[in-house]
Amino acid sequence: MSNTMSSTLDEILTGGGVRSVFQPIVDLDSGAVVAYEALARGPVGPLQAPDTLFTVARSAGRLGELDALCRSAAFRGAVAEGLLAPLTVFVNVEPEVLDTAPLEELLTIADGAPAELRVVVEITERAIAARPAELLATVQRIREIGWGLALDDVGADSMSLAFMPLLQPDVVKLDLRLVQDRPGPEVAEIMNAVNAYAERTGALVLAEGIETQAHVVQALALGATLGQGWLFGRPQPGPAGHLPTAELVLPAVPAGTPGTDVSPFACLPAGTPLRRSPKLLLIELSKQLERHAMRVGETAVVAATFQDARHFTPSTVGRYRELAARTGFVCALGEGLPAEPLPGVRGATLADTDQVRGEWDLAVLSPHFSAALLARDLGDEGPDMERMFEYAVTYDRTTVARAAHALVARVAPRAERTVGQMQQRTAASTAPRLPDPTVTGPAVEGLLHRALAATTSGVVIVDLLAPDQPLVYVNRAFEELSGAPREEVLGRNCRFLQTGDTDLAAVARIREAIKDGRECRETLLNHRGPQRTPWWNELHLAPVTDASGRVVQYIGVQNDVTARVEAERSLAREQDRTRQYLARIEQLAYTDPLTNLPNRRRLQEQVELALWEAAAGGTAVGLLFVDLDGFKAVNDRLGHAAGDELLVTISQRLRAGLRRTDLLARLGGDEFLVALPGLDPHAAAAEADRVASHLAELVGAPVPLRGVDVQVGASIGWATSQDDGADFAGLLHCADQRMYQVKQLVG
Repeated sequence: MSNTMSSTLDEILTGGGVRSVFQPIVDLDSGAVVAYEALARGPVGPLQAPDTLFTVARSAGRLGELDALCRSAAFRGAVAEGLLAPLTVFVNVEPEVLDTAPLEELLTIADGAPAELRVVVEITERAIAARPAELLATVQRIREIGWGLALDDVGADSMSLAFMPLLQPDVVKLDLRLVQDRPGPEVAEIMNAVNAYAERTGALVLAEGIETQAHVVQALALGATLGQGWLFGRPQPGPAGHLPTAELVLPAVPAGTPGTDVSPFACLPAGTPLRRSPKLLLIELSKQLERHAMRVGETAVVAATFQDARHFTPSTVGRYRELAARTGFVCALGEGLPAEPLPGVRGATLADTDQVRGEWDLAVLSPHFSAALLARDLGDEGPDMERMFEYAVTYDRTTVARAAHALVARVAPRAERTVGQMQQRTAASTAPRLPDPTVTGPAVEGLLHRALAATTSGVVIVDLLAPDQPLVYVNRAFEELSGAPREEVLGRNCRFLQTGDTDLAAVARIREAIKDGRECRETLLNHRGPQRTPWWNELHLAPVTDASGRVVQYIGVQNDVTARVEAERSLAREQDRTRQYLARIEQLAYTDPLTNLPNRRRLQEQVELALWEAAAGGTAVGLLFVDLDGFKAVNDRLGHAAGDELLVTISQRLRAGLRRTDLLARLGGDEFLVALPGLDPHAAAAEADRVASHLAELVGAPVPLRGVDVQVGASIGWATSQDDGADFAGLLHCADQRMYQVKQLVG
């Protein structure tokens, strides 16, 4: 970060140089403003844009200060502009500051805010995976203050759907792509989950990104009752005076959720029938619920306890690695378990006094499925698999959500690893370590080494604690892949495999994953042996941790997939040629080759769709028939090439005089069609007439052509679906008739 940026940031933070603008949130049925979202802006200058401002603050380690300042500016601005009851103000909490005493800061603001200031706090899914426990604690305090809660960008990431039943937001904000993109299976899955949650809880659904009446139709179809976007007003310092106001009525506050003082077993309602079983049956019941979770997929939260880290066996490791790959969020708690027992699995050790140490719990929660196995150890002596538990399996959503909440609230924060920490060399770092520290004994280790030597996949182990992260183990298959004996590769960084054509972006992703201690998969172009023969390497890297949970090594598994990659590339080239050919055919079929405008056939399809949307949304569509006056004289005097140039210029003028959502097509010769979707049905005729006059004025301006100024006019007739026809043919006929009436008047 430059000294200038740092100095500017310091001036902003110390001088309070942050302001808020407010974007209206509208009730889609009544059209009234019920709330405003506060959006931060820096002072005029290099840090005015919020993205730049937050990036610089993050780099300087001052994100918490900026976040608090933005929220304070939002409240001050709302009070100053009179955005008080019955209105509500939506404010954001930056996910990265949830672990820097956010609760006290929120409470301080609440104590100083006027009673008429109604607040809904927005939280994004970015906070969920990194700081789930802190997020749940923050949500609890928000509820205690009396504010509402909104879950932002729902649908942008499956994690938001997975955590929706735990966070219990009052408002679900749909990511703008759900409104603006073409509906598909993914959108349907998201909306099923959101609408099921809204139906159960009474939560409100808010659609973002509404810019046109078509977007309003889509938002209503998706189940939204609230809308936000440029159609209703851009962010501005004060209220949107052109719109009426009304009250935002949030659903009833959900019942209090358990924290770390309550165990999952204690979440069972009084009188729940309990059964007794040895541990062996509980293991099979747990596996069954895990299989359910994997069928649910990315919208599932899986929370489990293991009493003690020794119960997190190699078999369990394999199951939970697959759970982490196929579900939204997985956590595993137990005495001695680290903050991340496996890549993608969150964890925490349990204190001696924690009741959970005496339980066997597994909760699976998603928008459409909920189940939990909740068991309590009866303290029997004897073989581990024969220890007795009392337990219940419940599918009651409230109980499952409370049990999952109690476990996720205990998850430890994800440790941030710095490059310096990972490069601190220890005495033990020079010897290769096998990836599973729970497997011990010389016989077992010998078996693993023989297995690694026999596998046809190249296997390497990299020491992260040694300078330059060298290879400390390679198997025989890797020697064949690299074309070099182990004596030449041990002690070297594996970058020696790269070529000048290796994808640098893929290399950067690998480095970032190693820096973060994450698993990663990439396919890279490498070279083999002295001849530097190119080959495609499918690489899978997984971190190896020590007893404290610190990443000390990476194990890499590599396979030669050259034949597959070359076949895929050949197929892709063929498919690309086919797509280009089909696209060209479609362009010829639907596009005017001179002006590149849609032709009549394409416009007819677009107008028919606009008419359907207008009927569904209560709007109107206008159609304009544009016929040029005097074009033939120019064509005869200057030639057809000049006439073509004139048509291109006129088409550009027409496009410039229309809204982004309006449609323009060339009918043929010197005739054009214009469609105006999303019109107010009560003012459609007046708007069509206004646009016709405006376009005629644009067309009539002189055009420099071949060294002279030429001038043509335009006779324009219009028709609207409100008064003249309900289909394209009827509108075109009416607009054509009116165009001839105009042409006769002009003479």
